[in-house]
Amino acid sequence: MKVKLDIDCTPAEARAFFGLPDVSKVNDVMVEEMTKRMQENVSSLDPDVMMRNWMSFGGQMQDQFMALMQQAGQAKKD
Repeated sequence: MKVKLDIDCTPAEARAFFGLPDVSKVNDVMVEEMTKRMQENVSSLDPDVMMRNWMSFGGQMQDQFMALMQQAGQAKKD
């Protein structure tokens, strides 16, 4: 037996039907806070600063990645 049920409702109606809370106000506060923090830290998006931060980890990260790949290769052979 196959049953197909199509329900046409908005997300708000679905939340209300299932008894879930309306978190739109919390979401609005979170979006405002994230926007404020991004605007405060926009200077850290300077490409020179980002590249310096990334490159400081470059050698170490490359070595760790290679070690991970070697371990994966060994595990596959075993």
